[in-house]
Amino acid sequence: MSVEDAVQRYLHRVIPLSAAMGVQVQTASCRHVKLKAPLGPNLNHNETVFGGSAAALATLSAWTLLHLRMKEAQLEASLVIQRSRMEYEKPIPGDFEAICDFGDDRAWERFRETFTRRARARLTLAAHLEYGAARVASFEGDFVALG
Repeated sequence: MSVEDAVQRYLHRVIPLSAAMGVQVQTASCRHVKLKAPLGPNLNHNETVFGGSAAALATLSAWTLLHLRMKEAQLEASLVIQRSRMEYEKPIPGDFEAICDFGDDRAWERFRETFTRRARARLTLAAHLEYGAARVASFEGDFVALG
């Protein structure tokens, strides 16, 4: 079983909304997560992606990336989102993807050190949504790890 298959099974089990949305894990690593969702189960009255589904997929991509980083670092925690901001740039008329990349090693070290000392730490992650090759929405969220 590939890493992506294992992560997809995990998400569908622990976050049932991901299964209902039809989320597929395209890429899953500690540096890059790409999730895909079909239009069908995420449709709104205008026959485009429902805003809540868009926000959920973006949130899930960032949550998954942090989950994978914590697992690799052997840090046991419950991850929750504390705050998020979503900017919708264009309607999404079909299957869509959420992409979250991690590149701030200094922020990760601060997060890890804080979590080790206090059993609680916060990290801000950014993600974006794509339809085809076009960027259609941006996400930023503060995630908290509770030990």
